[in-house]
Parts: sequence; structure tokens; C-alpha cells
Amino acid sequence: MNPAQPRITIRAYLRKLLQLFFQGLIVLAPIGITIWVVLGLFNFVDNILPNIIQTVAPGLLPQDDVGIPKKIPGLGFVVVIALVLFVGWVSSLFVVGRLVAVLDTVLEKTPGIKFIYSSVKDFLEAFAGNKKKFDKAVLVNIDAPDVWRVGFITHQNAHEFGLPEHVTVYVPHSYAISGITYIVPRERVKLLHNISAADAMKYAVSGGVTDVHE
Repeated sequence: MNPAQPRITIRAYLRKLLQLFFQGLIVLAPIGITIWVVLGLFNFVDNILPNIIQTVAPGLLPQDDVGIPKKIPGLGFVVVIALVLFVGWVSSLFVVGRLVAVLDTVLEKTPGIKFIYSSVKDFLEAFAGNKKKFDKAVLVNIDAPDVWRVGFITHQNAHEFGLPEHVTVYVPHSYAISGITYIVPRERVKLLHNISAADAMKYAVSGGVTDVHE
């Protein structure tokens, strides 16, 4: 019997175990991270209502032995979601919509507050509402003649900067929530007609790992 044979067998066995470990990690990691994010978001929203009640009326909610307010799991989440839906419905009414528009104008013209308010509002409206900005996926040529980045047109021109023939493109970073804004000539941009904005965003954020569907 060759004395080196058991060593090779053990090495192959360990390599197989390592392969199985990474295979299991690939399966479990996305599921675990997704569950962790969803539960974290749920608990964050669920704690909003009890925290507000505890701040406004400290003695309203019953407390346990260590002074932590008792709560019904899920009740705060349901109330907050219902409140957001109610506000969305009320704001769609004509009279209330006019009042919201007046309040919006006041906040956008208030020194100090307007920067925070307008930044948050524009960020949210970029993903939802009537002013979606990340719905036009493109390829943008920036670094070299034959090098392209996945981006999204956020403004069709840049005449405010004296560049009417340029477009504003947001390029997201891979594995991050950040990105870079570029102002480039229109001829350096190719509109992706056969790829949805969601697939283009997933492709860019995942570093090109995910598949895109035409």
C-alpha cells in the first residue's frame, strides 16, 4: 500500500467538505440575510407606535418588571401601515391635496429646513410617485472609448449648468447604496430598450453577477 495514498484521500475529503460548505453558504446566506432585513424592518416599524405613545403618554401602556412597555407584536406595524395608506388616500383628495401643496411650498422655502425636506422628498420621488428618476436604464461611456457603465438618466439635459446637449446620468456602485452622478454628452449614452430598470439596477449593484432578462 502506498503510504501517500491516505493523505491524498484525506485532502480530497476535506476539499469535498469545503465545497459542500460553500455550496450551503450560497444557499443559506441570501435567505438568512433577506429574513434578517425583513424582520429588522418589521421590528423597526412595529416599534414606532409604542415609542411614540411612551414619549407622549408614558403611563398609557402597561410595563413589564424592568419598565419596558408591553406591546402586541405586529399591532404597531399594522397601525403604521394603515396610517400611511390613510394619509396617501386623504392627500389624493382635491382640498387636502391643495393644503399639502401649500405646506410643501412653505417647507421648501423655509431656510434650514428646505435642504433636508427637499433632499428627502426628491430621493423618495426618484423611486416612487409621479417623478420617478430611475426608470431609464442606459449604458454610459465614461472611462475609455470601449468601456461602458450601467446607469440611469435622471435629467434629459443640463442646461442649468450651461450644457444643454449633455444628460445627467446616475451610476450606482456595486454592492453598495452609493453611486456617482455624471454629466456627459448625449452621444455617449445608449438607452437600454430591452432591459427593465429593475434588472439593470440588480445587474449593476450585484457586480454583473445576476442575470438580466430581455
